[in-house]
Amino acid sequence: MAPLTAPPVPAAPPGPEATTCLYVDDEPQACKWFARMFANEFRILTAQGVDEALVLLREHPNEIAVLLTDYRMPQRSGMELLGIVQRDFRHLVRLLVTAYAEKEVAIAAINEGQVFRILEKPLDEQRTREALREALSLHALRATERAVHEQRVAAMRETLGFLAHELNTPLATVRGYMEALRHRHQPPAPDTAAGTVHFTEGTPGEVLAAIESAERRALYCQSLVATFVQSARDAYPGASVQRVTASSLVEALLDEYPFEDDEASWVSCRLGNDFVLPGRRDLLYLVLCTLTKNALYALRGQPRPSLRIELGRADGAGADGAAAMGRPWIRLADNGPGIAPEILSRLTLEPVTTKAGLAGDAHDGHGGNGMGLIFCRRVVQSIGGSIEIVSHAGQGAAVTLYFQPSNIANPGGNRV
Repeated sequence: MAPLTAPPVPAAPPGPEATTCLYVDDEPQACKWFARMFANEFRILTAQGVDEALVLLREHPNEIAVLLTDYRMPQRSGMELLGIVQRDFRHLVRLLVTAYAEKEVAIAAINEGQVFRILEKPLDEQRTREALREALSLHALRATERAVHEQRVAAMRETLGFLAHELNTPLATVRGYMEALRHRHQPPAPDTAAGTVHFTEGTPGEVLAAIESAERRALYCQSLVATFVQSARDAYPGASVQRVTASSLVEALLDEYPFEDDEASWVSCRLGNDFVLPGRRDLLYLVLCTLTKNALYALRGQPRPSLRIELGRADGAGADGAAAMGRPWIRLADNGPGIAPEILSRLTLEPVTTKAGLAGDAHDGHGGNGMGLIFCRRVVQSIGGSIEIVSHAGQGAAVTLYFQPSNIANPGGNRV
């Protein structure tokens, strides 16, 4: 089965590749002169008035980077155009061209139109050319900064969504335990000693087991939050880059995941082919937690449940073929009931809810909503990786996370 791929991404806002300069002047000869003079270095559009300029801006939203407008024009002035552009096309670098060098004009242009520079008529070719170069450089810099900022915001939304998704199930379980304890609490009898509390139990040790299970889940939630807090600290400028190996991430999973009953004994690992992971440790840790949670749920009720976590490198013989050659991977394979074909084809692309196999991260009474694998796909693809899910009915399921080739870490041992 070929690795699942993400759906098309909407077009991005104007980037640093936008290089067109729009010159606005009500005099046709001025527009012709400007285009003839600077077309040998820049892509030039001209407009003979505010209305025509706005039409061009709407027709070429991703191409125009710089606006130069005359100050005095009939009907609608250059200042009015600058105000509209400041409101509706904020990414443009704005320059004002005027034959009137009054102080009031300069102040208004800077305060109201947020102009980058004021050029005096008649335009000096060399100064204008230098101003255009600087304006385009500024636009490219702003576009890059804007793209980085938008990526950070998107990553933050993704992170918070993933964290909320992963915290929801254990917190719902803790709440369920607390509700059960409240119902099992018995009012004190008249002769009950002070400080003594009574609970009813269906079986001996039931209440203590519920408290211990709630504690494990609370500790798991705390570990997730602590991981994200540390990640936020590491993101500050000057913070040292933390190298995370795949084996250390799996070992953290085994140490911190809130396994129920004997679930931990179902898990075996082969971590000899270690490698350094790209991307953020917190998100990749959540990916492993989500896949582990889904696999363990699929294994409940199986006669000999088994979940095997392995590290390796693709040899080009798998579903990825030559494209996967040398790519390191993490694989989680279980011997559960498998995933129905009609469900398998939709996994990671839509919030599918099922009780069959690894897909089932939305189960009755377990607080899921089918979004877990979608989050996993987004995280892995954001660092240039891919996710592959293979399953046959009655023969278990395997999820493989492929990463970009990286440095091989010191070979580790096998944890079983």
